[in-house]
Amino acid sequence: MTAQHYQSMTTGRRYVDRRDAGQQLALALLEHGPQHPVVLGLPRGGVPVAHEVALALGADLDVLVVRKIGAPGNPEFAIGAIGEDGTVVLTSDDLGLLGISPEQVSVGAQREQAEITRRVQHYRDGRPMASVRDRVVVLVDDGLATGSTAAAAVAVLRHLGARHVIVAVPTGAAPAVERLRALADEVICLDTPEDFSSVGEHYLDFRQVSDAEVLALLRQAHAPQEVSVLIPIDPPIVLNGHCTIPRGATGIVVFAHGSGSSRLSPRNQAVARYLNRHGIGTLLFDLLTEGESPDRHNVVDIDLLASRLERARSWLREQPQSHHLAVGYFGASTGAAAALVAASHDPAGVAAVVSRGGRPDLAGTSLQAVQAPTLLIVGGHDQEVLELNRLAQSRLRCTNELSIVPGATHLFEEPGTLLAAAELARSWFATYLRPRVTG
Repeated sequence: MTAQHYQSMTTGRRYVDRRDAGQQLALALLEHGPQHPVVLGLPRGGVPVAHEVALALGADLDVLVVRKIGAPGNPEFAIGAIGEDGTVVLTSDDLGLLGISPEQVSVGAQREQAEITRRVQHYRDGRPMASVRDRVVVLVDDGLATGSTAAAAVAVLRHLGARHVIVAVPTGAAPAVERLRALADEVICLDTPEDFSSVGEHYLDFRQVSDAEVLALLRQAHAPQEVSVLIPIDPPIVLNGHCTIPRGATGIVVFAHGSGSSRLSPRNQAVARYLNRHGIGTLLFDLLTEGESPDRHNVVDIDLLASRLERARSWLREQPQSHHLAVGYFGASTGAAAALVAASHDPAGVAAVVSRGGRPDLAGTSLQAVQAPTLLIVGGHDQEVLELNRLAQSRLRCTNELSIVPGATHLFEEPGTLLAAAELARSWFATYLRPRVTG
């Protein structure tokens, strides 16, 4: 029996509850060995199962909201399903034979889309969906009866650019499993009894899962990992830092503070918290030791600061919790120049750069060698720095933009201006920080 069609033919399997089913399903997936997957549960019942799978695999967890489209006058009879990106999958190629018009399908889809929007907003607490582009996705439910919802989910994942889709369920009807095998890259079903009549009969406890339970599990899964770190540079130099990685993060941003600042910069910390709330990891660290900081020469030594950024990026690659994450740089003041010089030295390792009130002009000839997409953010009232950013932008050969925050001065101290800069940075990093493909 091939790994692609892994299946236990044992009948009569009974799970204590969805947690037990998830733990048993996780054992099969651990043996199967998907590398750095994202696990998506179909709410509500699939989420407790997916939670156990994600814990065992050390994987990101999220939901994929898909709704069945009921037939006009008979909502229990599914004629298709719709995903949260608007993808519609029909159960028949010719609904006209059933007397169902395209307009009726559209009305049903719009009705279910409204419910999808409500659930997405409730479940994710304002977070974006975990990125599935170019990733291995394990799609989990508590069982397959008809398979129509899972089929729609697979279609949605294809549309979103998933590289490899594995459907994993504890139990399912044989026709539904066969249907999914034709759509997904792999199907893992632990039990396909010949006398399958319902998913619930395979559980001792199959009580309904509430929205509150789904939300609690997702919040638990997405609690960020926050740690104080020490980054070794050259013996005996060690730099202090603080690393935060939300569950489901696909990228991490290394902050390069300006002269006279440190990892404790209140503005950089505020931007970092904003990125964390939107699922992006951050590393804030001191570019200089306490002994080096008083020396003005070190503070403006762009090459020295860039070398420290490069070492921090290499350190992230060595850590099990971050080695698969795309890396971006966020620089302020002279830190922006250091970020651009570091990016020019490592075109394959740096996915994006953002400068806030920075001095990118100090990167000099390195600007032409930068390949990472670069966003320059400047306050509208910071005229001198704005002109220097325009000069630097003219030298960039990479994808780049210059964004001006109206009413902001150099430190973005005016009400709402730092938040505006943070949102610009978030949007840029969300576009360009993609997970590294590691198999």
